[in-house]
Amino acid sequence: MGFARRAAAALVLAAALAAPAAPALAQDAAPGPLRIEITQGVVEPMPIALPAFAATPEAQALAEEIRGVVKADLESAGLFRVIDQQAYLSAPAGVAAVPAFENWRVINADALGVGQASLTPDGRLETRFKLWDVVSGRESGSGVGLRAAPADARRVGHKIADAIHLALTGEPGWFDTQVAFVDETGPKGRRVKRIAVMDQDGANVRYLTGPQDLVLTPRYSPDGRSLVYLSYQGGVPRVWIMDIATGQHEALGTFGNMSFAPRFSPDGARVALSLTEGGNTDLYEMRLSDRRLRRLSAGPGIETAPSYSPDGRWIVYESDAGGSQQLYVMPAGGGVGRRISFGDGRYGTPVWSPRGDLIAFTKQLGGRFHVGVMSTDGTGERLLTASFLDEAPTWAPNGRALMFFRETPGPNGAPALWRVDATGRVLKRVDTPAAASDPSWSPPRP
Repeated sequence: MGFARRAAAALVLAAALAAPAAPALAQDAAPGPLRIEITQGVVEPMPIALPAFAATPEAQALAEEIRGVVKADLESAGLFRVIDQQAYLSAPAGVAAVPAFENWRVINADALGVGQASLTPDGRLETRFKLWDVVSGRESGSGVGLRAAPADARRVGHKIADAIHLALTGEPGWFDTQVAFVDETGPKGRRVKRIAVMDQDGANVRYLTGPQDLVLTPRYSPDGRSLVYLSYQGGVPRVWIMDIATGQHEALGTFGNMSFAPRFSPDGARVALSLTEGGNTDLYEMRLSDRRLRRLSAGPGIETAPSYSPDGRWIVYESDAGGSQQLYVMPAGGGVGRRISFGDGRYGTPVWSPRGDLIAFTKQLGGRFHVGVMSTDGTGERLLTASFLDEAPTWAPNGRALMFFRETPGPNGAPALWRVDATGRVLKRVDTPAAASDPSWSPPRP
């Protein structure tokens, strides 16, 4: 990735978390023009100084937790390098004070983040943060603060990291997001599979289904409030929908045969899925308001794994109609698909980038599996990963990273979640309590 510095600037983050159960933040000040320009090159990440937050004694542990989350988030993006604190020559006097920039220039910091935390009389965590351009010594605005329940300290860190990412790249980060996935326990071949959700870094895992029913492929709604997924409840594989907050769930319909591979439309009003009837598998779309079902494809092969373009005009899917498993694009209203994958190997599980510029996919070639990306017309194919089994990519909401699951071979092999940036340069495993598969990245949280 290429980095280009523009004019100097700073970030002031001001927001409030409304309640512990449903925190929300609002940014009051627009980020300044200090930028990383993301291109196709590969250079060193931007060096950032992130000193320990100033804190009152009762907020010290929370301040350390927030800084740790910010540091981990920034470094996980591959765009930033947080300079080791042992190299720092001084500590900032506080958010309101102008830093001694010469002390930060000498250690080659391009940006400096200054934070402080305290507890209010009513027990809420108040955090202030400011980002400075070290080279120019300029900043913008004045710190106003973040307020949250102490239990939301990690989320405060994610929000600060998102704001830094936006200030330095011009694009939102993915840090204050969640991931739905399938938690897997037990021996291989008899795995208990439950749908769970967690923060994108693996923290705060919460289980949404019990161990009694086999569940697969959870997929978020555009507003992040619902999931569609495949469940074998009742012994028949069918698509179900769940309200995440309440846990209420129901089958989308009784079709008589297998329904699977669901995904929401960009407006959340419809769900595309596959139905098997008479030995043939085709794509269908259900309107959620009245559960009206319409057929989208009518080919002789197996059409499955539909994914809408962000504007809702197109659907990419996989089909073996041409004799091997390949990727096709069709109008969202249905019709004849146009093949877009022409490389060696078999292609599957396509998913359209939220940016609209790329399609991610799984590719099987030469006894190995890969996660890759290509342009929406099939050109510019790039393989980002390779292993015994890499499957089911899902995009971060900013379209700059992917999560997928990787299974290890052998009788004790198990799946785990991994994250890779869209260039393939930064690959990292995501910690989960047990084996995990079928990730689905949430939209940004409010």
